Amino acid sequence: MQFIPIPRRDEIPPFDPAETAVQFIDNFGAGTLAVEKALELLKERPFRACWYLYLDPDGEGEFLEVLCDGTWLALGCSDGGAENYYSFNPDFAGVKESSGLLSGGQTPVEKELALTDIEAGIRAVEYFIHTGRLYPGIDWAKQL
Repeated sequence: MQFIPIPRRDEIPPFDPAETAVQFIDNFGAGTLAVEKALELLKERPFRACWYLYLDPDGEGEFLEVLCDGTWLALGCSDGGAENYYSFNPDFAGVKESSGLLSGGQTPVEKELALTDIEAGIRAVEYFIHTGRLYPGIDWAKQL
């Protein structure tokens, strides 16, 4: 895959923590997960997850895949069509070595698309839950 890097920005637009854009969470292999429970789990350390966060209540269309094993955290956002974005780790740009995470339970996630700053990744997940948008405080890569 080829990507266009999108650098992080320092300014994070404010959001209302009472608002929730995510309507359905698939806890891969373990059923569904309530948004409130997901927000609780984001506080656990070490954080571990294999989630699909959907903006649609039926689990269709745009989603954010969240993968974390406590050491690496990878995010993949798809609009359900042609636009795909991934968390990007510039420290591993061009490195085709696997992070150990598996997208969809089977596709290895390369280190350049996985974060080692778990706290920043968790902020990105929380931001998406509340806004339905990509968190500007981390680097992203747009798939060509």
